[in-house]
Amino acid sequence: MLLAIPLAASSTRIYVANTAGTSVSVIDPAKGKVVQEIGDIQVPESVAVSPDGKRVYISQWTGKVLTVVDRKSGKKIKDVPVSGHSHDVAATKDGKWVLVCNAQNPGALDIVDAHTLELAKTIPMKTKQHDVVVTPDSRYAITTAEGQPVMTVIDLQTQAIAWEHQFDMGTQVAAIEPNPDGSARRVFVQLNRLRGFAVVDFATHEEVARITLPDDEPSIKTSMSGHGIAVSPDGKWLWNASKTYDAVFIYSLPDIKLVGRVHLPKLMPPGHDALSGSPNWITFTPDSKKAYIINAMDRSVSVVDVKTLQVTGRIPVGEEPSRMTLFAGR
Repeated sequence: MLLAIPLAASSTRIYVANTAGTSVSVIDPAKGKVVQEIGDIQVPESVAVSPDGKRVYISQWTGKVLTVVDRKSGKKIKDVPVSGHSHDVAATKDGKWVLVCNAQNPGALDIVDAHTLELAKTIPMKTKQHDVVVTPDSRYAITTAEGQPVMTVIDLQTQAIAWEHQFDMGTQVAAIEPNPDGSARRVFVQLNRLRGFAVVDFATHEEVARITLPDDEPSIKTSMSGHGIAVSPDGKWLWNASKTYDAVFIYSLPDIKLVGRVHLPKLMPPGHDALSGSPNWITFTPDSKKAYIINAMDRSVSVVDVKTLQVTGRIPVGEEPSRMTLFAGR
């Protein structure tokens, strides 16, 4: 049974998937707290909201389904069967498609029709798919493969693979720097063993730079260097989360110049070295004034003032939050 508190008619909300739990926590940014819980979700991996704000899409690892929920009431609309273990999910801004990563080898990208809520097509991949981002013009989807050295670009008009880029190490999360028309200019890709990220020119399909984090402070022991990267809505900033530093690093765009960092919560178990609070997913308010960063092991979301780079709040959520999205209410 889904448990939910109805939302107000006009509201901005942040949806947080609690992977080690059975719920999606819904944060009211104005109140700085969780105001709704969407429950009875088995291993919620990711969450997205339809552009019109009517539906919430939640991937469920164990059920091999995409769960569709009415955003205002919190009531389940449908479980859409997909081709395998559903991982990251994204909704295109044109309202046509919901994209679901199949993280079960051999992997795929599932394309769900947002109007009929039926699986429209499965695009087979060479390996399991981990994360997906969509260009603002809804023309292309970009997937990464966690542990496999490939980034794949899918043409959403032809619903076929357009091109791939091979790296020398596994890919994690990608972020798109758009052109003014919403097409992709550059793609920033976190790599497994790199404390930093690669920069790929979308037009030439080539890696044009590799940015490494400064080696100026002790690092925290973790098996994964980073799992969260995002471009602010105003296009001025790139934020890169690092588990080894327990911090997020901020770069100015388009020059990719490091301008600061924000330290995030870490775990201090008695008699042990410090452990990473596991900062990962990042989202922004539409005006780019506030950033929100998930701390998976701390079971929280940090609120950061983008201008001052000061942490202004910590919002407790559920067990091991993994991914989140912000919906600008109307």
